[in-house]
Amino acid sequence: MKRKIFLFLLSLISLEGFAQLTLERCHELARGQYPLIKQYDLINQSKQYTLANALLAYVPEVKFSFGANGFTDPISSSPKTDAMGMGDMKNYLLNGSIQINQLIYDGGAISAQRKLTKAQAEADKKQLDVRLYEINQRVDQLYFGILMIDEQSKQLKLLQNDLALSLNTVQSLMNGGLANQSDVDAVKVEQLRAAQQESSLRTSRKSYIQMLGLFIGKALGEKTTLDRPTPLPLSKPQDVLRPELSYFAAQQNLLDTQRKSLTARLLPQLSAFAMGIYHNKVLDMMKPAMLAGGITLSWKISPFYTRKNDLRSIETKKSMINQERETFLFNIHLQNEKEQSVVEDLREKLKKDDEIIRLRENIHSVSVTKVQNGIQTINEMLRDVNAVNEARQQKSIHEIQLLEAMYQLKNINNN
Repeated sequence: MKRKIFLFLLSLISLEGFAQLTLERCHELARGQYPLIKQYDLINQSKQYTLANALLAYVPEVKFSFGANGFTDPISSSPKTDAMGMGDMKNYLLNGSIQINQLIYDGGAISAQRKLTKAQAEADKKQLDVRLYEINQRVDQLYFGILMIDEQSKQLKLLQNDLALSLNTVQSLMNGGLANQSDVDAVKVEQLRAAQQESSLRTSRKSYIQMLGLFIGKALGEKTTLDRPTPLPLSKPQDVLRPELSYFAAQQNLLDTQRKSLTARLLPQLSAFAMGIYHNKVLDMMKPAMLAGGITLSWKISPFYTRKNDLRSIETKKSMINQERETFLFNIHLQNEKEQSVVEDLREKLKKDDEIIRLRENIHSVSVTKVQNGIQTINEMLRDVNAVNEARQQKSIHEIQLLEAMYQLKNINNN
């Protein structure tokens, strides 16, 4: 039993220690974790409630009313009124009524309202897509930042190995009388500087990992590794598939739906009604109860007054959206040109990085030989060691920068 528990705990440690994340997985987790994602359900719920309320307009409307009225000059009885059976008129009236209205034809108002509700909900969702898409760029910055730190740490390990070899060389020379303690101290100073850089990189990585963990909703350990994304082919983007374009289209559709709904406001509405009244017989000749029913045709003419301005307002808003869309595409084009130039520049730099490293390593090898022969100082050799490390660092930085630029280009176009 103890052995099983030990193996289980060991598996958990292994999973934590060697957990690996991909960029796509981080995008997916960050999107699902972000608080705004809950608004999709809220938008759907609001749409369903509004649609259901719109259909209730066809449910019969029942209205109850009660009243009490007083009169200052009631009609007094006379031989004529007595002959007619009217009698005395009471100086107060108590009444109650119930009225039922049933909509028969609404001129398309309910249908227009339902279409408007759906169009508005779709526009709200597309706007939410735009806000959530911005998460990708923020995740990318953290992700590639961690990759950059990891590459710098790898190159720093190589520097530390070179410095260890240099220390062994200098100590051997000192034993042979070709170097002194100050030369050994000079190498140790460089080792301490490298150790300081290692500590700074470790602290930075821990901070980046914690921020990435907050974004994706996962507790990431220091041993969590990130998969290096595959380089993307550099080609001119054919289509821009950014969610902003879908949002602009949804806004246009909403305005088109509003335009169509204006027609429904111009049409009459037809309804039927039934009413029952009961009162306290103000006059003796009146019955205490009565029923009434009929059909009502109502037609508002005020929408005719505002129709022209309403249409102009909608067309103005559509023009504004078109201008926003054109401005957005123009800026996307500028970003594409800029990022493609960055990618091409980094590719050219990488072509020369390998040659620079090769030459720096040759210079360093010659420098070691010169030190061993006593014709070059230890400080000059250390300068060459640092130059090799700098060349390696530059190549690693260029590689990560190239990957980041490629995926930035992908995010710009979403294709």
